[in-house]
Order: sequence, then C-alpha cells, then structure tokens
Amino acid sequence: MAAQCVTKVELTVSCENLLDKDVGSKSDPLCVLLMNTTGAQWFEVGRTERVKNCLSPKFAKKFSIDYYFEVVQKMKFAVYDIDNKTVDLGDDDFLGEFECTLGQIVSSKKITRPLLLKNKKPAGKGTIMISAEEVKDNRVVKFEMEARNLDKKDFFGKSDPYLEFYKQTETGWQLAHRTEVIKNNLNPVWKPFKINFQSLCGDDMEKPIKVECYDYDNDGSHDFIGTFETKMKELQQASRTSPVEFDCVNPKKKQKKKNYKNSGVVSVKFCQVEREYSFLDYIMGGCQMNFTVGIDFTGSNGDPRSPESLHYINPQGVNEYLMAIWSVGVVIQDYDSDKMFPALGFGAQVPPDWRVSHEFAINFNPSNPYCAGIQGIVDAYRSCLPQVKLYGPTNFSPIINHVARFAAQAAQQKNASQYFVLLIITDGVITDLDDTRAAIVNASRLPMSIIIVGVGGADFSAMEFLDGDDGCLRSPTGAPAVRDIVQFVPFRKFQNAPKEALAQCVLAEVPSQVTTFFNSFNIPPPNSTTPAASS
Repeated sequence: MAAQCVTKVELTVSCENLLDKDVGSKSDPLCVLLMNTTGAQWFEVGRTERVKNCLSPKFAKKFSIDYYFEVVQKMKFAVYDIDNKTVDLGDDDFLGEFECTLGQIVSSKKITRPLLLKNKKPAGKGTIMISAEEVKDNRVVKFEMEARNLDKKDFFGKSDPYLEFYKQTETGWQLAHRTEVIKNNLNPVWKPFKINFQSLCGDDMEKPIKVECYDYDNDGSHDFIGTFETKMKELQQASRTSPVEFDCVNPKKKQKKKNYKNSGVVSVKFCQVEREYSFLDYIMGGCQMNFTVGIDFTGSNGDPRSPESLHYINPQGVNEYLMAIWSVGVVIQDYDSDKMFPALGFGAQVPPDWRVSHEFAINFNPSNPYCAGIQGIVDAYRSCLPQVKLYGPTNFSPIINHVARFAAQAAQQKNASQYFVLLIITDGVITDLDDTRAAIVNASRLPMSIIIVGVGGADFSAMEFLDGDDGCLRSPTGAPAVRDIVQFVPFRKFQNAPKEALAQCVLAEVPSQVTTFFNSFNIPPPNSTTPAASS
C-alpha cells in the first residue's frame, strides 16, 4: 500500500554562531537537506542559496516537502562553507549538521538545536533553527442542495439522482465532486456536503462551474437528466431563507421540444466558503497524540518459551508483537511531548491472585501504567512475559473502554488539545464481539482511533468487519458509528516488506480521522480563535 501524502510542508532554515572557516573573512554558508525514509542511503532533497560572509545566516530559499504522517521521514540538515563553484561538497568546509524527523519538526512547529560535527561533538556554539509551515489552501465550500420535479428515468420506478460538479480548466472540464445517490426520488434532498475550494473553482470566484444531474444505474449506464452552469460568486448568494435555483436542462430535449422548460429544478439552499483545519493545523497548534498499546496474552499464542509461540522472542531479540510495537510506535512518539505511553495487556492470569484480567498494566503498576518511550514499552513487555500465564478469552472491549474514558474526559474540554490512538496487537478471533462493537460505536463519538494488528495465521474476518470503511458498523442495539475509527491490518502481509510498510498502512487513515472529528464538532486548533468548518 502506497503512503498517502497528507500535505506539503515548507521548511525555513536559519543558523547562528557558525564556525568561521575563512581567513580574512567569514564563512559563506549553505544548507543542504538530505532525507532517509527506507533506512538505507541518504538522498539529497535540495540546497539553500549561499550566504556570503555570514555566521548567522537566514536562508531565503525554503524546502518544500511532501509530508506523510505514516512514514518516519528522517532528515539531515548539513551546513557547509562554500568557497568554490563546484557542486561537490566534498571539498567544502563542513560547519555542522543536525538530524531529526519531519514529524518532530511539524509537531514543534519550530525547533532550535545545536549543530554537531561528524564525531558528534558540538560545532562550536553553532545552532540551527527550523520552522515548518503547511502549504495548502484549506478552504472548503459547504453545500446544502435539493431538487424537485426531476425527469423520471427508470421504467419500474422513479429516478436515482446524483450530482456531479466540474471545474473548468485549460484542457476542459475536470470533475471536482460527486454527491450521494438518492434512491427512487424525483424530489431528492442530498445530505450536506463539502468540496475543496481549490478543486471547485481554482481560487477564482468568476470561474465557470458546471453541475450535471444523473440517474444512477447499477450497470454504470447512468442516464443524463440535465445540467446547468454557474460560478462561486453566484452560488454564495444562496441562503436557507433565499435559495438560489437553477433549471436543470437536457440540451437534446430542449432542441426537440418547443415547450420544453427543464428536466427539473436544482435548489442551492446553502453555500458557504469556510476554512477547514488540516491535520497539521491541529498538530502544529499543540494537539497531542496519546498512544496506548494493548497486547494479547491469550493462550492461543502458545507457550512463550516455545519457538512456535507468537510471543517467542527469537535469537535476534524480536517477534511479531515487538515488530508491530516498534513500527507504529516510532511514528506516533514524535507527536507526544512527554513520550510516556500506557501499555496494557489482556487475556492472561496475572499475579498475585492469578485471576484473568483483560485490562492490566504490563509494568504491573495499575496506578501508573506509563512506559518511557517505545523502548519502555518493549522493556515492560519483555519483563511481563515470564510473569503471567497466558489464558483467555480474547476480549477487546475492556481496553477500548479504558482508553475511551480518557478520550471522553478530553472531549468535555471542547478543545483540540488531545487525541487518542489505541494500538491492539492480537492473534485470534474476538470473543466479546458484541461488546466490542458497542465500545467502538461509543468511541467513534470521541477523539480516538483504534489500530488492530493481527499476528499469526488466524481467521481475522471479525477484525475486518470492525474496520468499517463501508460505514455499516453498528452496535448490537443498532446505533451506527459516527465515523470510521478502526484500521485493521494482518501482519503476515508485511513479513517480507520493508519495516516502514506496516506503519505506512496502519497509520494512513489517522490524519483524516483526527480532522474529521475536530472539524465535525467545530473545534479549532488550540492556538486558534476561528471555529472549524463543520461537516
């Protein structure tokens, strides 16, 4: 699965107190940016201009980077004193470097760090400052639309209408949006929807916009009902008390029939351009990602002392559980300022009374289940394994509800200061499926996402059902999930893939889940006073 670019980020670099390598003048610094996303070789992304005779340069040229939330994008900023016109930096004086991840930069928005020499010693008093800014027009156009008296296209029913919006480009009309289909209705009312402003009109209020109405057919031969053209300036005049209406015209019908007026009327009841905050707006505004790990200690994993067990730690010091923790954790940790992560176990008999627990701290400190960094989780897991007895059943709901309680407390604050991500690593079929469904539906109303990684070769059909991409997940009482918050991935698909591939897959949906939650409740980033766009 290819990583999905979240947005473009513009990095601005400056330095202070650089080493002076020139005799009779000051250094002529240039900064080169290198990246490494595969763990292999560093590659050059770009260079700033050279600033002559300056030990505290502010580089004008910026680095524009495609930002991927689900990838650890390692970065190295290297500063050189340029004394010749050759491209090769090998004959230029090295002034120091700094390594970090793009995630660290965007979560801090601006960082200042000391420059280091190749031997990791300080490069004098030299420091580097890096600031990040998202490059994006994040306005959206919110619509409420309906139609009346549309043409009947179906022989045994009415029509199943939907709308398509097109932007005019130099090469022709470009599809910008397609609405939902309203079944068997000549007077449809579509659910409120939104279109990216740039996609709809290219930042030009006078640019023509074409809207086409079709009758949906299962075989793909959708029947054309009619069309009209407009522009954003005209659409924005619509209000719920004074809608803007358009004749939906079929040109062929109009040509054939003298008394033809239209094939229905499309009414724009509401149209408003609003800013919709992006994932980076929330992260750079101070939203913290709270990461919790839930580990399956049920007996179906096998005796941890046996090489056949999924909990068996091989001579290289790893197993699938550890690989999943590392893969996802190293990405998430950049977005949590204190890097203290709760780690919970389920399905084991736990000392001292050996009762089965589905919600125990793997460091055996229930009042403080937090582990210091991903390494802390790994250490606690290794220590926990020989101290518990693997048992069962496989119940997810206690851990989901555990994290949901904290997410509910954060939601009461009515701000975007915290978002919770629960990673569950499991080997088997869920025993408490109904309770888990209810817990997920409840969590879908909270600032929370759930990642499930299935290890081993078990039947994971129930897990795939919980990953409600089709929006069908409901609680046993019939209550629907407000949004899709579950991402399930079987680890076996990534056994022979690069180690970054698992994180790319399981974390790809998190940015949209974050923005969907906060935007839907009109919650702006912590440092903003402007309401978010509602969906």
